[in-house]
Amino acid sequence: MASRRSAAPRAIARSVAQLTQMQVQLRIELQEIKPMVWRRILVPETITLPRLHGILQWTMGWTDSHLHEYQIGRRRYGMLDDEGFDDDPPLDERRVRLKPLLEDGVRRFTYLYDFGDGWEHDVIVEDLVLPKSGRPLVVCTAGENACPPEDVGGPHGYFEFLTAITNPLHEEHESMLEWVGGSFDPKAFSLEDINEWLSDIKA
Repeated sequence: MASRRSAAPRAIARSVAQLTQMQVQLRIELQEIKPMVWRRILVPETITLPRLHGILQWTMGWTDSHLHEYQIGRRRYGMLDDEGFDDDPPLDERRVRLKPLLEDGVRRFTYLYDFGDGWEHDVIVEDLVLPKSGRPLVVCTAGENACPPEDVGGPHGYFEFLTAITNPLHEEHESMLEWVGGSFDPKAFSLEDINEWLSDIKA
């Protein structure tokens, strides 16, 4: 009986913490792409950087097939290089939460994905808001345009890819369409689909 009584306060404390923690409103902009690919999301202020990485992947439309890194202030955070190949490794992201960074005044940072293609995302802290009843702690509220295909070759490669698939006379038109799976709509964006994917993420 004592264990049950001691468990109840802990459960209540967790519930209170969830209700009182703020949500951070972030705007994510993929750089060097026109028209701009962007998203607006809400995440818990206590979220860790690895968890935020997963949310950014799902929200933008990437497949988490490559390395990533954050540049926040003058520090770099990312995955540890267990093999020791990186002469200038980033700081371990695993125990870093967003809240202390915000308390230190961070209002904008960079999220890098796929060092070969070099996708750079500008992440802007727009607001801190109180959670609303019935609204998920992790949710995408707005955005525009489709994320480029993986391994397309960065911004320059993406421009060449779009040129090829939109011009039936282009020498690589058929091969590019086959490579991407038959079709690609650069303006595609589905808030419903994104939030369905995000619903599986435990914040």
